[in-house]
Amino acid sequence: MRASRIRSLVIYAMWGALLFITTWIMKVLPNIHLLALFIIVLTRVYRVGALIPIYIYVGLEGLWQGFHLWWYPYLYIWTVLWAAVMLLPRRLPERWEGLCYCGLGMLHGLLFGTMWAPAQALFFGLSWDGTVAWILTGLPWDALHGVSNAVTCTLCVPLIKLINKLEK
Repeated sequence: MRASRIRSLVIYAMWGALLFITTWIMKVLPNIHLLALFIIVLTRVYRVGALIPIYIYVGLEGLWQGFHLWWYPYLYIWTVLWAAVMLLPRRLPERWEGLCYCGLGMLHGLLFGTMWAPAQALFFGLSWDGTVAWILTGLPWDALHGVSNAVTCTLCVPLIKLINKLEK
């Protein structure tokens, strides 16, 4: 295996562990974490390679807490954010860059419960009305999630610049 490939794998593993550790450190704050920030930054810097730390994180969550029904939506929820970032143009105008990242982070947090809802409906046999009720019940938590993501994502631009500089 080439040294550059080993280096990449080590960096991805470190990021996956960092996603996991920071999430657990911030568990005292409900729905406030750095995942959206890190996933946006990783996707902008490493593009498709960002999927490796994302799924290392998802795997660690399953190993740590058990692979129960709550875990399965993690297989797609974080990939939705990754895909949204991948759809952004490679070169965003500087004045819009920060707003785009904050907006994406906020939108992902606001829609978190809605993205989780299909799994809830499938696993627990919820009707359409039950699914909508489940989403509406979680809106205050999703609002907190969205606002906290928007705030933490203000660090995206400086982190992307720093990591790009370190990678060179």
